[in-house]
Amino acid sequence: GFARLGGWEVGVLANKGVLFNESADKATHFIDLCCKRDVPLLFLADVAGFMVGRAAEQAGIAKAGARFITAMSSAKVPKFTLITGGAYGAGYLAMCGRAFQPNAMFMWPNGRAAIMGPEQAATTLATVKRQNLAAAGQDWSAEDEAAFKAPIRAQYEAFADARNFARHLWVDGILDPAETR
Repeated sequence: GFARLGGWEVGVLANKGVLFNESADKATHFIDLCCKRDVPLLFLADVAGFMVGRAAEQAGIAKAGARFITAMSSAKVPKFTLITGGAYGAGYLAMCGRAFQPNAMFMWPNGRAAIMGPEQAATTLATVKRQNLAAAGQDWSAEDEAAFKAPIRAQYEAFADARNFARHLWVDGILDPAETR
């Protein structure tokens, strides 16, 4: 939707959760509308990524997501990003993540960002290890798997932390939610 900040009109794209085909299409159209009106874009990101699964794939989530990212990256208006929660995967990129060089990017203290979430990374790497052990004819207990996952989860949690992003200058600052406006 549209809003005014300090008297200036901005187009606000906000989300919470997973991006579906319909939300990606809606965002694409909204970005195009803002570009035609020369309205800056403000992305408020709390995104787990794009929907996955057979139904989403058959409905064209890859195409809808690609159109969303193309519209966002091609926009010739100022773009600002505020990560209000977790921003992961291609959803993080679509919501004008650091790779797309927003004019300014901020995070709330509880904000997290990464290409993959801590649990997804730990589960993915554990799946690969389990398959390798099975191919070698070895078993892997639930306790061993949990012990394997714990340091991976901790590493990803430390990486995704707002203070880590600020420390590396991947965001321009950490904003107190009460002082955001």
